[in-house]
Amino acid sequence: MFALIDYNMGNIKSVANAFSAVGVEVQVTSKPEDLKQAKGIILPGVGAFADGMENLRKLDILETLHREVVEKGKPYLGICLGLQFLASKGFEHKESDGLGWVKGSIKPLNPVGQGYKVPHIGWNSITLSGENSEIYEELGENPVFYFVHSYHLVTDEESNAVITAYCSHGEKVTASIQQDNIYGVQFHPEKSQGAGLKLIKNFVDFVQKN
Repeated sequence: MFALIDYNMGNIKSVANAFSAVGVEVQVTSKPEDLKQAKGIILPGVGAFADGMENLRKLDILETLHREVVEKGKPYLGICLGLQFLASKGFEHKESDGLGWVKGSIKPLNPVGQGYKVPHIGWNSITLSGENSEIYEELGENPVFYFVHSYHLVTDEESNAVITAYCSHGEKVTASIQQDNIYGVQFHPEKSQGAGLKLIKNFVDFVQKN
């Protein structure tokens, strides 16, 4: 069973539909006990960092999430906000605490050059960095995904190794990370057609092998 966390921050149905398209029915849930039963956990999201973290706190789900993912090593896929929550701090509208699983901060995009807009909306190729993550298997060196965001993860220097891909949008932008069983993507695989579905299938395959 895959648990898809619903905390009232959008795009839950489209993510569930994408998993269904690769043959997996997810359980949409706001209950901590469902995370204990899941083989894999998906945390998507759109909107503001502080609002999202506050919604998760109100569900009283953070302690269970930490225990299942960090302590027990359960596979986790964070999408957009679900990636950003991994950071120590966020600075969207105000400073607020994240999960702190990855040392870094969520900071505003600051592209340099003409033609780059904020928010960053649209299709962008990514460049894989370091060792290829399992979720990019059979996707080539520069797959294309759909982005919608105004903030991005800036890792502390000692955490740069967790970055598995980046894109260029008037600056170098973290596109994805992997830290052991923890995966995060800044783009939206559920909106990225074939490449996105392949990435989701790769995550599912990884979970089911372990």
